[in-house]
Amino acid sequence: MLTSESRRRDFPTLDGRAYLNTAAEGVPPLAVGEALAQYFRDKQLGMDGRVPHAAQWEAARALTAEFLGLTAAEIGICSCSSEAYNLAALALQLQPGDEVICTDLDFPASSTPWLQPACPATLRLWKHRSGALHVEDLIPLLSPRTRLVNVSLVSFYNGFTVALPPIVEAVRKHSPALLGVDVTQAIGRIPLDLRGADLIVSSTHKWILASHGGGLVGVPKDRAKEWTAPAGGWFNLEDAFGPGSFEAVKSKPGAASFMVGMPNYPALYAVRAGLEYLRGVGVANIDAHARPLVLHCLTELRKLPVEVLTPDEPDHIAGILAFKHPKAAEINARLHAGNVHVMNPTGRLRVAVHGYNTHDDIERLLRELKAALAAV
Repeated sequence: MLTSESRRRDFPTLDGRAYLNTAAEGVPPLAVGEALAQYFRDKQLGMDGRVPHAAQWEAARALTAEFLGLTAAEIGICSCSSEAYNLAALALQLQPGDEVICTDLDFPASSTPWLQPACPATLRLWKHRSGALHVEDLIPLLSPRTRLVNVSLVSFYNGFTVALPPIVEAVRKHSPALLGVDVTQAIGRIPLDLRGADLIVSSTHKWILASHGGGLVGVPKDRAKEWTAPAGGWFNLEDAFGPGSFEAVKSKPGAASFMVGMPNYPALYAVRAGLEYLRGVGVANIDAHARPLVLHCLTELRKLPVEVLTPDEPDHIAGILAFKHPKAAEINARLHAGNVHVMNPTGRLRVAVHGYNTHDDIERLLRELKAALAAV
């Protein structure tokens, strides 16, 4: 991943293009494709295939725990981050007068459950200033009524990366709230220290280079009671087929309650393979390789006639940069024609740099972007 030889071997589809869109879709290494093929071979065994399926499930949980700083027993894997947050909403059992705090740099999955008409709580918004979140703006929002504060470790919108310890300190000092952290845009790209987080959520098809259909959930054991989802199902229940199963049910505690039905085994095979690959490369090595590319790209973007949305704060930058231009869609089309792949969501352009990216990728982006700006 970090050399031309390993990139060519493990990511052959990257040859000839500058792929800078991992924040939307990661490009999996061939090892992930092999894992999905192994799933099919195991599935062909019929019921006997459930033995290797279960082994992959356990391995995926153990690897996820390693990345999140938890134990395997503190990990659940559901179908996506959106499902995870909806189950989290069930677990909280919010009442009128309760409040939830989200940021305006968060992805909709973590904020919209609290905006549904059926939710009795009030959503309070921690707003950014010039693309950055400041803890001093969070503190006035906290109160005895605050039940949850949720924040993205790295914003999908502009790449702003929060410092978690000051947020943990503020939440603990000024409210009884739980702290949820979405690490979708961080896991696999930067080293994680998630101490103080009460709920950790991530999707699986971006930086960990796995497949769609997975939602990683981490719940520290001392928060299992607060994060036990009262959802129907069977895999998440203590005794779904016991003699009293039509009289009462009891959810497994904590993260296990987020695994409602039959595990999505193809995604689990992919998660296991993706995380194993990243562990072999080393996330610290990935960050050491990619961070200079990100900072160089940001420096050069600031010289161009675009509105850079990412704050110029190196300590608060991970793998994502974003900028606006009135003709963003046309610019994106020209970049794509030049085999430079970025994201054009709702009028902005977003660049994502992972371990398989190179200095040549950044130079190609800048060259094609300058040409596109001159043409529009």
